[in-house]
Amino acid sequence: MQGRPALEVADIFRAHGPAWRDAQRGHLSLAQLKVMSAITQCRTAALGGHVLRCDGCGLDQVSYNSCRNRHCPKCQSSAAKRWLDARQADLLPVEYYHVVFTLPAPIADIAYQNKAALYGLLFDIAAETLLRIAADPKHLGASIGATLVLHTWGSALTHHPHVHGIVPGGGLSPDGTRWVACRPGFFLSVRVLSRLFRRRFLEELQRLHDAGQLRVFGEHAALAERAAFKDWLTPLRKCEWVVYAKRPFAGPQAVLAYLSRYTHRVAISNSRLLAMDERGGTFRWKDYRAKGKTRHKSMTLSPQEFMRRFLLHVLPGGFHRIRHYGLLANSNRRDNLTLARQLLHVAPPPPDESASEVATVPAPTFVCRHCGHAMVVLQIFLRGCSIRAPPASC
Repeated sequence: MQGRPALEVADIFRAHGPAWRDAQRGHLSLAQLKVMSAITQCRTAALGGHVLRCDGCGLDQVSYNSCRNRHCPKCQSSAAKRWLDARQADLLPVEYYHVVFTLPAPIADIAYQNKAALYGLLFDIAAETLLRIAADPKHLGASIGATLVLHTWGSALTHHPHVHGIVPGGGLSPDGTRWVACRPGFFLSVRVLSRLFRRRFLEELQRLHDAGQLRVFGEHAALAERAAFKDWLTPLRKCEWVVYAKRPFAGPQAVLAYLSRYTHRVAISNSRLLAMDERGGTFRWKDYRAKGKTRHKSMTLSPQEFMRRFLLHVLPGGFHRIRHYGLLANSNRRDNLTLARQLLHVAPPPPDESASEVATVPAPTFVCRHCGHAMVVLQIFLRGCSIRAPPASC
């Protein structure tokens, strides 16, 4: 079992969060305050916990509860494992491709002021683009599926909204009688994807503005006027929008390995933090504009700037950051995958025998980190503070 990192995001929030929160009073949303509270209290006595004893070696241990906030760097590994276990049965024996759709920086600025609307639009237009181009007989002529994952950050914690798509290399023919595979090593033309993505996104963005559903303020306040907004869109209709497709994964297991790194990632992991001193917080980041080893750099930000950047990426409440489309849409995924396996002449995945075993012999909730035996709960102690409200004195 790995030990606690020398420095955690929680340490920075505990040391500098209270003063910064007071200085930013009225400028932080309730969602951001909740994230600060959750991260600072995660796995501390504030959330309660258990006193445990190992059946094997007799070790006594205090285990504090996790906050389970989706923005917390310490709470994502178990959530990712549960999600991946559920996706294991969805994989097909075909090539899988990684496709990325990115919003240009000017639209990213507007997206920050309209997170729910424009992040949702990014998902839907990226999916529509994939499905429409794939369905075109000039390209693939098939109904495909896609799993899309939203990331809102760049490596330096800047606001950089984009979706990662994991797409099987093929789909069902229009009449549903055969599997249509992509050319080996090639999915769809990224140039064609980029053009349609740009056109459809700008059309829907204009529609939202016309309907009065876009909030613009600060330096963008003038865009509330229809004429100004139309002029602002003009250069965005001509610039290149970044869409790229990476080479196919080396088999379905590589897809799962990739997903385990991406689906439940947060803006920065504790492992990337290097130091905290009088200059501020230092962390590793990757400069994608550089080449080779020079890509890997370190950056130092003041605690206040580090916290500001981290909280840029707090998602609206109830917003789903992983979504499935086409053949993989939740409503008909099972039937579509069954048909796909039949057309590919592969056996269905074996039933999960562990499920029946779990029903009779439950797996231990707590396992000793030294000998692997089950640990028995000797005592439960309740939380001291709520994490469903802004931080309060305890």
